[in-house]
Amino acid sequence: MQSLNKIVVDLSALRHNFQLLQKRSGNGCRLLAMVKADAYGHGMKEAAKVFSEAGCWDFGVAEVGEGVRLRESGVRGNIFVFLGCLRSHVPLFFEYKLIPVIFCMESAQALSDEAVNQGTIIPVHVKVDCGMNRLGVFPDSLPEFLSAMKQLPGIKVAGVASHFPQTDDRASSQTKEQFRVFDKLGLNTITRHIANSGGILYFPQTHCDMVRAGISLYGYYPDGHLGVDFETGALLRPAMEFHSRVLQVKTVPKNSGVSYGHTYITKRETQLAVLPVGYEDGLSRSLSNKGEVLIRGQRAKIRGRICMNLCMVDVTHIDGVQAGDTVVIMGSKHNATISGDEIAGWMGSISYEVLCLFGNNNERKYI
Repeated sequence: MQSLNKIVVDLSALRHNFQLLQKRSGNGCRLLAMVKADAYGHGMKEAAKVFSEAGCWDFGVAEVGEGVRLRESGVRGNIFVFLGCLRSHVPLFFEYKLIPVIFCMESAQALSDEAVNQGTIIPVHVKVDCGMNRLGVFPDSLPEFLSAMKQLPGIKVAGVASHFPQTDDRASSQTKEQFRVFDKLGLNTITRHIANSGGILYFPQTHCDMVRAGISLYGYYPDGHLGVDFETGALLRPAMEFHSRVLQVKTVPKNSGVSYGHTYITKRETQLAVLPVGYEDGLSRSLSNKGEVLIRGQRAKIRGRICMNLCMVDVTHIDGVQAGDTVVIMGSKHNATISGDEIAGWMGSISYEVLCLFGNNNERKYI
């Protein structure tokens, strides 16, 4: 496939981030690499290979199908499936040696039945809801849940997990309180993990036996620009850039409407560059009349509504722009940079969404 739009993923940045986070996690603490959502748009197979070569032995996905694809790509080690399992999917956990993270007795019973049929034992991790109010068994129900699981043959409870909702706030008292609830569960004889990227970077007391790195592996801080500004050591390195090309340059007169709905009216004679990138390519329509791109190392503002496959930017102030010129949607050119955090700010979102939108909707190139 050849496209005018291309995602460029720097594998050395992925390796750098893994090694930096491994160091921050501390000796004896395992670092699990979250590679769900196609590694946040970076490519699950390619990213997992880099992390594996850097020493990673634990990987996290959302659904069983991701786990199957990851195993089939040649990844060894532990693959955790965090959205539990349906009865119809249970055989896949055994065939591909996947570790289910469970939160209901129906899943436990189905796994037990299959383990007995196969004459084996499957390790599971139990998800506990200590304050996220998402998936998981509530702490006061956990003793009864674990007691019931002990009655099921073929299952070994190998770990317990929870998740933080506010580790992007370094001053969060909720994080400390939630960890107190998790820590109070005891269960020190099995693997405990609760820290996400924010936990790894800002709450070292929460690291336990294993931590789960997500956005930080891909070069972004959970609190965005603040994370960069507060960092006193080596910085995480964003691994993804998004490049496009200029299709056409045209001059339109003052008081001309641009794109659908004419939501932008030129205030002067304006030189517009037409780019072959739109919301199909992950460039959110919410960036209309807000976003910017880099052309010849200078910023150019998006004018008018972003279309499905096209958008227009104002290049009146940039000399010599012509068809074929490289456009940086996200990344750096000369001394200018547009980060995923900045784009997220224009969208009213977070870098996680930006990376997924761009990476999962465009051809990828690895360097």
